[in-house]
Amino acid sequence: MKGKPSPLDPQEPIRLAKVVKEMGLDYVTLTSVDRDDLPDGGASHLAKAVREIKALNPRVKVEVLVPDFRGDLNALVTVIGAGVDVLAHNVETVRRISPTVRDGRASFDQSLKVLREAKKAGVPLTKSSILLGLGEKVSEVIEAMKELREVGVDILVISQYLRPGSKQVPVAKRYSNQEFEELAKIATGLGFRAVVASPLARTSYRAKEAYLRAMGIAEDRR
Repeated sequence: MKGKPSPLDPQEPIRLAKVVKEMGLDYVTLTSVDRDDLPDGGASHLAKAVREIKALNPRVKVEVLVPDFRGDLNALVTVIGAGVDVLAHNVETVRRISPTVRDGRASFDQSLKVLREAKKAGVPLTKSSILLGLGEKVSEVIEAMKELREVGVDILVISQYLRPGSKQVPVAKRYSNQEFEELAKIATGLGFRAVVASPLARTSYRAKEAYLRAMGIAEDRR
């Protein structure tokens, strides 16, 4: 979508909190797009949404998927300070391929910095995702996993890249379920507290289940 984004709706956070209550949710994932048009990248608005949800629904766990805020650590701390339970930020791909498939203003190292600083700021759990099928080598995927663990990432999502349209990067390889299982075992061996790996997995896929596993809590399936 091109053009100037719509202005923020100051009532959105409280409306969102009310919807969470009406639906009886106990786990919520909030996704924030890049808002470079705003001084703080939309961090204060996202933080307000987290606070409103928590105020109206004290037992709800909130996960937020954030952009890199162009390296603005104050914006990151603003979001975390609202009481986030899981801070997610995606590296998307391996280091070598990152410059060719991600926004030129983003970088693999910038993403690692976001995840590292989130841990330093005291967020309970951090999370990231890697898309497969962009031309990476398995050895590069494993190296990316190691770098994510080095900055303290707790939850890893591994999924298949699906080409959105003809103008986007073509799929270089489709991974089998067995290959996903093998990578999941490797990730677990590296120390990730929870791993979600399947072709159609995305950051919010089975988010509550991954959170509970990472926290060592048995899920109540009644």
